[in-house]
Amino acid sequence: MIRLTELDIEPDIEEVGRTTVDTVALEAARSAFARRAWADAHESFVSAGRLDELDADDLERLATAAYLGGRDRSSTDAWAAAHRVRLDSGDADGAVLCAFWAAFGLITRGELSAGGGWLARAEHLVDEHGLDGVCTGYLQVPHALQSLERGDHTDAFRQFEVAGAIARRLQDPDLAAFSILGRGQALCCLGRTDEGVAHFDEVMVAVTNGEVSPVVAGIVYCAVIDECQHAFDVSRAFEWTVALSHWCRDQPDLVPYRGQCLVHRAQILQLRGAWNEAFDEAQLARERLAEPPHPAIGMAHYQLGELQRLRGDLDDAIESYGRAQELGRSPHPGMALLLLARNEVDAAAAAIDTAIAGSVDAVSRAHQLPAYVEIMLAAGRLDDAGRAATELAALADRTPTEYLRAVAAQASGAVAAARGEARLALAPLRNALVLWSRLEVPYEAARCRVLLADACHALGDDMTAGLELAAARRTFAQLGARSRLAGRRSTSEPDHVEPDDGVLTDRELQMLRRIARGATNPEIADEMFVSVKTVERHVSNILRKLDVPNRAAATAAAFEMGLMSPE
Repeated sequence: MIRLTELDIEPDIEEVGRTTVDTVALEAARSAFARRAWADAHESFVSAGRLDELDADDLERLATAAYLGGRDRSSTDAWAAAHRVRLDSGDADGAVLCAFWAAFGLITRGELSAGGGWLARAEHLVDEHGLDGVCTGYLQVPHALQSLERGDHTDAFRQFEVAGAIARRLQDPDLAAFSILGRGQALCCLGRTDEGVAHFDEVMVAVTNGEVSPVVAGIVYCAVIDECQHAFDVSRAFEWTVALSHWCRDQPDLVPYRGQCLVHRAQILQLRGAWNEAFDEAQLARERLAEPPHPAIGMAHYQLGELQRLRGDLDDAIESYGRAQELGRSPHPGMALLLLARNEVDAAAAAIDTAIAGSVDAVSRAHQLPAYVEIMLAAGRLDDAGRAATELAALADRTPTEYLRAVAAQASGAVAAARGEARLALAPLRNALVLWSRLEVPYEAARCRVLLADACHALGDDMTAGLELAAARRTFAQLGARSRLAGRRSTSEPDHVEPDDGVLTDRELQMLRRIARGATNPEIADEMFVSVKTVERHVSNILRKLDVPNRAAATAAAFEMGLMSPE
């Protein structure tokens, strides 16, 4: 496959048999390809000549530009033409690689039979010509992925290792990236999460250093973010999502990694409290994954449902969860929590019972158990909630990410409080709050504050309870959340606490820490996945609440008041 670092953009105007090729357009196409201007490259290659007039290298460039610009059919046609040219010139190894990439494009957009046909052709050529080049390593990748899919993780690891050995022998960075990524995925499936994550960090070094082609870079970005989210490694998922956003921003014509990856971005934005931006990304993902239908389209509908539920748009959320289920994505735990929000406790309990019974692996159970605990407590099934909280704690011990530790601590505290053991609830709840704040997950932090308020009130500490509840109210209002506190006036909330009493919200503290590091408003917006306008509004609120004239004074005041906890 042609790489940007290998590209000579000077046209060969003496090329035999290319007299009908527009050499000016061809030079423009090669130059645009080198700049990663995929739309311009595609248009110029098409203008330069017909597929049967371009050489194999330019056909591969055209195929790559078409794929990255979202012109799937054009990409497949160009790979097919490049395959024919390579084969006719006696380059069987190159022909196999073209067949592999044609298959890749077809399979990733759901055309499995056509993609399988191209893979079969590639393997037939390997056998026919007795090939032992880099192409044989690439053909290990789909077989290894099939092993992962059917649950034979040890075999998948072995096949990815074989591909890696070929990559090292023939010094192919794209194949090496596939191998490292695949081994990391297999290790995570085998329960060796720390080793798997180390592989992800290793492959991301190659990606961020520009050592791999743009197509492979996008594949790795999306796969690593997905794996980090499955492993509840929120910090890494956020870090690589920011990197992916920068990478995409530098290539405005880029299309393939702005579909499923938009769903991942929406999930991270939701966690970080940027719900409006998350909603926009989820809607865009739904549109881009719809035609042709992508396997991840159900994820996009589910993510929309989550945001609609949190914002109180329950009818819209029901529709989104329903579409997600139709498209192969379970509607739970979101739908079960929606039923709870509608006070249909028995229906919510039945739904989450079914969902948890169908969750057989640790990852899927970890995604369902927090909702299970919440719903069981609402249903008065304290023993079931207690068992689920214990299981969450065990999962957190085996997968010690801060996110899962926060979830487990909050569940344990909620169960203790429900059992009337308010004093025992305080430590895990305060631990959870520290972790949520460190992870910068404001909604869960606010929910934790509500539990803390109830526990403090039960112990007679109405002042602390009132402050926690007021802080939670502010966060819910800031997020646009449909809070269970709506219309509720807790006996633990003192009358003198107003919606804006000069106390910084969790979100404002996050921004203040960045201001103290010297970050500009655009840099803060970039880090926190919000608009510059949103940052400006928060900064204005911070200055007003601290009663200071500028950012420097706000930072000084924050340190003096002990507001600056470590990151």
